[in-house]
Amino acid sequence: MGVRVLTGRRELLDTARAELTARPGVLFHGPAGIGKSMLVAALITSSARQPGGTVLHCSPAEEDARLPFVGLIDLFARVPESYLGALPPEPRAALRAALMRGRKPDGDQGRLALRVAVVEVLRTLAAAGPVLLVVDGLQWLDEPSAEVLAFAVRRVGGLGIRVLATERVAHGEQPERLCCCPPGTVELPVPPLTDDEVADLVRTGVGADLPSAVTRAIQDTAAGNPWYALELGQVAPRDGASVGLGRTLPVPRRLRSLLLDEARTLPEAARHTLLVTSAAARPSLTLLRAAGIADPAADLAAAERLGVATADAGGTVRFAHPLIRAAVYADAPEYGRREAHALLARAVTEPVEQARHLALAHPYEDENTARTLMSAAEYARRDGAAAAAFELAGLAARRTPGDRPADRAERLLAAAEYACDAGQLEEAGQAAETVLAGSGSARQRARARLILLRNAGQALQGARDLIEEGLRDADGDPEAEAWLHYWAAVRGLLCGELEEAARHARRAARQADRAGDPDTRIGALATLARVRSLAGDPAAAGAALEEALALAGGADAGPESWGLIRMRAILALDSDQVTEAGEQVTQLLADIGELAGVEEVMATLVALTRIQVRSGHCREALRTAARCTRALAETGVQAAPALYAAALAATAGGTADEARRLAEQAVRASEADGDRLFLLRALAVLGQAELLAGDPRGAAAAVEALHRVKQLGEAMCAADPPLLHWYGDLAEALVALGETDAAGTVLREARTRVSGDAPGSVLAALERAEGLREAGLGRAKEGAVRLRGAVDRLRRLPLPVELVRTLIALGTVERRSRRRSAARTVLGEALETATRIGAAPLAARATDELARLEAGDRGGETAAGGPELTPTEARIAELVGGGATNREVAAELFISVKTVEGTLSRVYRKLGVRSRTALAHAMAVAVIASGAAVPSGEDDQVKPLAQSVTVSQSGRVRTPRSTHAVDVTPVVNT
Repeated sequence: MGVRVLTGRRELLDTARAELTARPGVLFHGPAGIGKSMLVAALITSSARQPGGTVLHCSPAEEDARLPFVGLIDLFARVPESYLGALPPEPRAALRAALMRGRKPDGDQGRLALRVAVVEVLRTLAAAGPVLLVVDGLQWLDEPSAEVLAFAVRRVGGLGIRVLATERVAHGEQPERLCCCPPGTVELPVPPLTDDEVADLVRTGVGADLPSAVTRAIQDTAAGNPWYALELGQVAPRDGASVGLGRTLPVPRRLRSLLLDEARTLPEAARHTLLVTSAAARPSLTLLRAAGIADPAADLAAAERLGVATADAGGTVRFAHPLIRAAVYADAPEYGRREAHALLARAVTEPVEQARHLALAHPYEDENTARTLMSAAEYARRDGAAAAAFELAGLAARRTPGDRPADRAERLLAAAEYACDAGQLEEAGQAAETVLAGSGSARQRARARLILLRNAGQALQGARDLIEEGLRDADGDPEAEAWLHYWAAVRGLLCGELEEAARHARRAARQADRAGDPDTRIGALATLARVRSLAGDPAAAGAALEEALALAGGADAGPESWGLIRMRAILALDSDQVTEAGEQVTQLLADIGELAGVEEVMATLVALTRIQVRSGHCREALRTAARCTRALAETGVQAAPALYAAALAATAGGTADEARRLAEQAVRASEADGDRLFLLRALAVLGQAELLAGDPRGAAAAVEALHRVKQLGEAMCAADPPLLHWYGDLAEALVALGETDAAGTVLREARTRVSGDAPGSVLAALERAEGLREAGLGRAKEGAVRLRGAVDRLRRLPLPVELVRTLIALGTVERRSRRRSAARTVLGEALETATRIGAAPLAARATDELARLEAGDRGGETAAGGPELTPTEARIAELVGGGATNREVAAELFISVKTVEGTLSRVYRKLGVRSRTALAHAMAVAVIASGAAVPSGEDDQVKPLAQSVTVSQSGRVRTPRSTHAVDVTPVVNT
């Protein structure tokens, strides 16, 4: 019971529990098997825990509906005889008769006496404690019991009596026996489960993970009905090859009997019409007539009266539930199904559907049928229907005669490729493994390995052996060697082995040229371009990319050029040509439409998300990232690139918590895949998300993530513009922790990697970090100069997010240096721009800085006249003032003891104290000055400090202005 209730029903259960407390009754309604009884059972269990309560329960069955008072007998089965004995003679006799404990009284007076007796017993029970009346199945409650119950529930209001009931109704219909519930009863429809909930339910019910193809078939057939899903799961095949490819999901005999009990009584002609209808993909009256059925409308009218199937005004035929359709098909004999498909093969005109029916009408090996199916599969592939292409190619392989093993393997390989296109990775892998295990052709085995490599997605770290085995098989075949070297290059790229990747990419290009295989050569050159770009060699990257584009026939060459256009856009993005990059990828996305596979669509959406974030289209980036996630939903795979895109969009336009959660998922997915390329990106976004928190813990976590980025980049010999941006992020995080020396080391190292033609955004990012470091070292004037230089540089670039970040940094330095007018101008521009582009985290930061500025104008800051502690300084001062040792503070904030010591020195200078005891007094006085109650017995020695230390509205400690400059809180990264 627990599994069924809790899967997808927690919220509904909580609602019902609350309503049953506040209302006189709750009525669940919905179709059979939707889970009404399970919800009732859970609520009864909750009620049973209440001391002194009474539960009167009946669960009538269909056969009970003809038996008078059986519902009342069940309800009163647990009522002691003493309660009946206390009734007046006539009501007592009437109730005992209804309960079959005495002679039945005659006439209307006897019926009234029975109703009075039931009301009196309920009142007596309610006087002793709460009463719960449960009727699980109002639709089968016998009429006499229903009449008595309807009478009673109208007369026991306010007595602590609740009614909990269920009623079976067709989906979307309303209950008909609400009269059996008290006035004010809340009606709760029980909705279908989602696909994910069905998958969880079946996994738990079966006790194992079913193949994805089987799970999808159960989801489609059960249509959210938990009982149907569990029943189907119990008999479902445990291998994915047993469904699809023309084979249907088994339907248990007891489900078929339940659903088709009345349909089996239809005339033979009507049953035949239902069978042909169940075999058709898109049944209609027109199609049924074309299949030779004389009067399908009349046959379906009879089925409609039984609630089996119906034809709408447009002639489209629909079954009442997908499971009924599956049951009709499964209930028919094999020869009947073949005959139905043969009729439909002659009736339909669409090539794909026609071929499918032809194969199912001839379930045996036949080369002509196999060829027809392959032609239809290729047609479906060209039409963008990859899933249909996979099914047809798989059918073609099964229909291929056994004396043609090479042809069968070729068709299985085609089916595997189509499955990859459709995102059906498990099915693709099964088909490829079959060829790999059974084919005597080295070339076919090499192709099978290519499919397994493609199937691995980002998880290529462990694929080295697969590639090397493939190269041994491909020895002497330049084309097959080119394929394997290309995948070795892709693996090297993802695993961060850039030199190895470049070597394999060049080898793949040479072998493909020898073999006259332009497609593989194009892919190899594109991979080489990406490798050279990561290595910080944009000229070599551009040359390789342009060579690939020329081979492909230019940017308008169709699918062959899609990946190259995307690569060109990424190179443009990294060179700050954001507008051009956006135009290229937007047009690419429109061009590929529904024709591309899942991988192509996802890669393009990830690229577009990156572009939209940098170009300041933050709201659009959130939508694009969500679209990317939806593109992968049906595959059941959590791909690191999609998670990275979602996290990146959240840092720009979402929330810090959401960005952190998604970034952590992206990191885990990348680590599981061994994908160092996207691990770099995921860690960088995680660092940015942690900085959004604006506290020492977040800064420490950011430093940890960004240090890993630095280490990975160095191990990969990477030097592309994004990596240099992340060096700047790391330096800002270090400044936030007061580790200015470490920040300086990072910035000096980044400067050695900057070439003469470095993009302006890279220079601006480093200038921003350098400006913040200067201010952190007490050189606020020098810091502001560097920040203004970064602002001026960014004003010439279409990078509003970067500009806002730098404006906020400059505004913070100006505010802390008491240049209020300049700070107000800069921060106002930052807020206006952030609001316009939808950069919610940056808008919040700008608002916060302006609020601090306004608080100072009102006297909150000038009253003290001095600088303020940074968040890290304030937190360290608070912990030390509370008695923590330097080591304890370091452990609490995840920073080094050396950093704690350096920060304490700055705090001492700002507060004008020389010891930890004096610091504790200063912090206490700061709280007093902020409006807190003065502790009794406060030592007089701290009173002079009360005139020099304040706490701002944001909770930061402020001290008198001194010759020591102010540390700068770093700005939020995006």
